[in-house]
Amino acid sequence: MKESDSIEALRREIREWLAASLPKDWRDRQRGDDIPGFLAMQREFFAELVAAGYATPHWPKEWPGGGKSLAEQIAIFEELARAGAPRMSLFFVSLYHAAMTLVECGTDAQRKKHLPAILNGEVWCQGFSEPGAGSDLAALRTRAVRKGDHYVVSGQKIWSTLGHFADQCLLLVRTDSSGPKQAGITFLLMDMKSKGVEVRPIKQITGDEEFAEIFLDEVEIPVENLVGVENEGWKVAQVTLSSERGLSLVELTERMALSLWQLVDTASAGGEGFSAIDIATRREIVDISGRIEALRAMLTTLMANRIAGREAIGDASILKLAYSRLSRDFTALGLRLGGKAALCDTHYTLGAGYETGNWMFDFMNSYQYNIAGGSNEVQRNIISERVLKMPREKMA
Repeated sequence: MKESDSIEALRREIREWLAASLPKDWRDRQRGDDIPGFLAMQREFFAELVAAGYATPHWPKEWPGGGKSLAEQIAIFEELARAGAPRMSLFFVSLYHAAMTLVECGTDAQRKKHLPAILNGEVWCQGFSEPGAGSDLAALRTRAVRKGDHYVVSGQKIWSTLGHFADQCLLLVRTDSSGPKQAGITFLLMDMKSKGVEVRPIKQITGDEEFAEIFLDEVEIPVENLVGVENEGWKVAQVTLSSERGLSLVELTERMALSLWQLVDTASAGGEGFSAIDIATRREIVDISGRIEALRAMLTTLMANRIAGREAIGDASILKLAYSRLSRDFTALGLRLGGKAALCDTHYTLGAGYETGNWMFDFMNSYQYNIAGGSNEVQRNIISERVLKMPREKMA
């Protein structure tokens, strides 16, 4: 069987499974401040995905559903998005950042302890970003001092996605300040129930609490929770940050394409169709549609290059920058077309994407992509220096 035929067979299999398994009421169950509903729905659908083998196609082949090629992983992400399945936001760090860090850099004991636990619903968060460090991850100041068989850690982390629901944390700490910023960083695994850990949800402009800040006051972490080598955690962190390989952007773009009908419904006052929309607005919608298709084509090329092992420097930065701008323009158009009703809609859907139906929420939420995955300013620097070969300006 040709690879294209096997991919199409996989797509049909996923569609059939989704038709039978997709929870119909998931949006209502994670809407607004119904946190128990959100957690229950995420856990239930995650268990279904694990059992079907669609949660871990990127894991090694010895795990359920593992060992899939990148092309197969793309197909799974696209079909889940096209079906409007709930994003597994509660388990994203667990499935990708935590699992792939452990697979590539962890010890046998760490893998045996945590990988089965993740499949059983163990939730992970990241303790990377810090107040005052901006987008410069290497400027972290959370301090760890080794004392016998454990590290004593004090400091603060911020913007930890869903950290207030996490069981475990991927933690970057500074163990040496004598050399360059990237040196002296150590990568640890931290139990969020450890003494001295305090987690505070951050209330956002959207009304939800998707992020949290983590305060660490002389937290003791066993040395056996060290990942890699002490003072060489920067290398491990690069594995963590590259673990999902752009698949989330594939999913998000598919969800945006799926939500074009919402623009049409909003512009035509609730379903009168595209022909009922004035010409100027039609042009705006077509322009957005064209940009989405262009981004999809660019992503297809990026993924094809990755499959072939020939990714060009700067491609990921260009795509991330394009997506963040498109996301903002897409939701801004929906908000404007929605008028007063859209401005006054205050409900939100924790951990969701464009499928909320709330233009105000989606518009405000779109600004996070200016920072998430590397700030737009950093992406522009990468493009200018590495792609366009522009010289770095020297400060006076």
